[in-house]
Amino acid sequence: MQQTLGVALLGMQQDASQLDRIAMNLANAASPGYRRDVGAMQSTQVLFNALPFAAHLAMGDGATTGAYTSGRQAALTPLSLTDTRAGTLRATGQKLDVALTGQEFFEVATEAGPAYTRDGQFRLDVRGRLVTANGNAVMGRGGEIVLTTSTPIIDSTGVVRENGNVVAQLKLVTFADPKALKRLGDGMWEQGAGMTLVQEGATVVRQGFLENSNVNSLAEMTELIRTMRHFESMQKVTQHYDEMTGNAIRKLGEM
Repeated sequence: MQQTLGVALLGMQQDASQLDRIAMNLANAASPGYRRDVGAMQSTQVLFNALPFAAHLAMGDGATTGAYTSGRQAALTPLSLTDTRAGTLRATGQKLDVALTGQEFFEVATEAGPAYTRDGQFRLDVRGRLVTANGNAVMGRGGEIVLTTSTPIIDSTGVVRENGNVVAQLKLVTFADPKALKRLGDGMWEQGAGMTLVQEGATVVRQGFLENSNVNSLAEMTELIRTMRHFESMQKVTQHYDEMTGNAIRKLGEM
């Protein structure tokens, strides 16, 4: 019976994590370049005597010692990954809107250091720098990109021209495992392993377009309903177990 309770509690924890992911996906369904979070399970070896008993009731065998158990057991732990499928492109006609067609990222400068984004909704700040919607400088291969007009020409390789003259080239990078990148918020990610600068001449850029989020709102709502129903069923299991435990205690007290 304790194992049944452990399974229910573990299921509820996983459902709570899934609900958080769904809420974030739905909140960013209209955010340019947003890539949805998906849940996954990772198998890890857990040292039993380092965890409270309730944390591993569903993990199988192990010698119980008071409120803890001892030994090692394979356990599944929830993991959040990024869905790396590109979103569709939406034409805006704005010269400072830029979309990427592959698995590349723009590099931007933040107060905490370099960060990476798929959101190409750029603008000019008071200094003429090309920046993101949050004011972070968009980086070129030679540093910050400074323009004198809001109508530059950006070709398919990321080269930026004004009056026919090359002024910069967007710094675009790829990562060995983009689905494992850590989110920073505001549509940005930390630098990940295996970062590679996109080769000069690669055709990946579309000026006057934005990449839509790859969130399917209908699919997310369907998953929300399924997860809520599963959570409620696990909740009923724990309530039933609590009632059985209470009845058993009362009967023991009457003996």
